Amino acid sequence: MKCTDKEETRISLGYTQREWARMMEQEKQEKQRNRKLAAVLAGLLAIVLCMGFLVYYLVFRSHDYTLSFAYNSSDTVFGIGTILDGFEAEEGVATDLCVVTGDTNTSIVSLDAYSAALFDLNGTDTVYAKDVFTKRSPASITKIMTCLVALKYGNLDDQVTVTSTILNIEEGSSVADLKVGDVLSLRQLLYGMMVVSGNDAAMMVAEHIAGSVDAFVGLMNEEAQMIGATDTHFTNPHGLTDSDHYTTVYDIYLIFNEAMKYDTFMDIINRENYYAEYTDADGNDVAVTWDSTNQYFTGDETAPDGVIVYGGKTGTTDDAGYCLALLSKDLYGNPYISIILHADSKENLYGEMNSLLELI
Repeated sequence: MKCTDKEETRISLGYTQREWARMMEQEKQEKQRNRKLAAVLAGLLAIVLCMGFLVYYLVFRSHDYTLSFAYNSSDTVFGIGTILDGFEAEEGVATDLCVVTGDTNTSIVSLDAYSAALFDLNGTDTVYAKDVFTKRSPASITKIMTCLVALKYGNLDDQVTVTSTILNIEEGSSVADLKVGDVLSLRQLLYGMMVVSGNDAAMMVAEHIAGSVDAFVGLMNEEAQMIGATDTHFTNPHGLTDSDHYTTVYDIYLIFNEAMKYDTFMDIINRENYYAEYTDADGNDVAVTWDSTNQYFTGDETAPDGVIVYGGKTGTTDDAGYCLALLSKDLYGNPYISIILHADSKENLYGEMNSLLELI
């Protein structure tokens, strides 16, 4: 009978069959141990990689993505799902929009503010309207459009070095206290622009996205036309007074409605504050917390029973008066946009906004 290769090897090495069988069994067990060890090492490596990702996400990215509300942002009842359902873009113009033919329910609620409206987004109904097509100065409500354009054309992870462009704003206006040479992400600039209403942040967003502030303003005006905000014209990204810088309550609704398609925008307007870490011109670490200018978030104002204020944008200048654009919801999650332009005081602004919200 012809010997196998293994049998020939055993014979040539002088081992008995019993000795050879014992050696083969030991070799088999050694291979099994090596395979188990390799599997354990692979598992440990996977765990280390997962832990590393979690540390990165929770430590470095949590400030960017944590929502203040406990419910999921995509939830169709309490999240933004109900807001966005039914919105379809065709050639840049949203469909299923609220229609306004004139003043609505002004005999039910009398407001001193120059212009105001309450829009039911699910029902596409205009619950209240007062002078919604009159062109007015929007102050920092402008930054909703600035944010929209930045989200559409920008990369949130871009690193931006602050330039002397931030000095080209009105002294004493609202700022995020940026310094020339600071290095921040575009994401951080957007939060600084919207949460604390930093005009300096708005200037840097504009310059970074388009190469110059003027070029960015051109994009703002193009976007306004694309979404149907035809009674709007911008001359800057922050909203400081200019005779050729204007919009209407209805156009603000269109702009706000379009911006809500971006999850980052929804998170930004929902923030009571935002913590940012970045570096200054010398490479030193800077840590700041920007607090919201929205009095519903600061605790200075309370919404009517049954109404949840999700977030929005404030605006104030001498020419524009006191302005506020809000996204709110009823207890069933149905969304509403309410807007007031040119109240004569902060107290009256929030008092009259609550009068609108009581119509929900």
